Formats: sequence, C-alpha cells, structure tokens
Amino acid sequence: MAKRPQPRFPEPNTEPYWEGAKQRELRYPVCRECNQVIFTPRTVCTACGSRDLEWKVSKGEGTVYTFSVVRQNRMPGFVDLGAYSVAYIDLDEGFRLLSGVIGVDDPTKDIHIGQRVRVEFEDQEDGEYPIPLFRPVG
Repeated sequence: MAKRPQPRFPEPNTEPYWEGAKQRELRYPVCRECNQVIFTPRTVCTACGSRDLEWKVSKGEGTVYTFSVVRQNRMPGFVDLGAYSVAYIDLDEGFRLLSGVIGVDDPTKDIHIGQRVRVEFEDQEDGEYPIPLFRPVG
C-alpha cells in the first residue's frame, strides 16, 4: 500500500472531489449557469462568476496531454516508487488533471503523449482518501 500525501480539511473547494475519491468516483464541478467545466475544483465558476455549481462523475477516461518522469525523490511517500510519472491527463469530459500513469514496466519508454488511459484509485497506508491515478488502456 502506498504512502502518498493526503488532503487536509476543512477545504471547501476540493472536499467534494475527495469525498468522491472515497467512493471511487472522479468528480468535477460544472456551472449550472454557463455549463463550464471547472477544474481545479473551486466554489465559483471561472467563466461567469456564478456560485451555482453541480458536481458530476467522470467516466474516468482520457488522454495523456504531457508527462515527465521523476527518477529521484527523497519525499518519504515517494521514495519506494523508483522512477514514476507525473502527467497531465485530458479527461473526456473536458478538464485536465495532474496525476500519474501507473501499470507500465518503464515510465521512460511505455508512456506517450496521446496515450489513452483510465482512472484507478490507489488506497493509502496512512489515509482515508484513495489517490486517482491512470493506467493505459487498449
């Protein structure tokens, strides 16, 4: 089980997002006034300023927009990972999420821009909130 950092509450912008993660759902807010997808989560629409937002559930599928591979890390929750990816994922619902791509033998060779991925939730040893990560599909 991993030891990635956990969110700290109270935090009104992202708490519904993390509560969704506990349910293995990738949630995102949408403005009811202008239909804008808002990500990173916040309490006000970045397009029109409305506070009338609703939370939806993503199907969790998207495309690698770009990525980097971290080869050395001294942060305790990441030391045991070895080389790992940090990636921006473009979700099919129209938002971009910073996450990681897992389930590859070599992140320096097995991940590419445009690759299709699907969310998985990784349980954490010292926390109640699983972390959304992405695995290649197809």
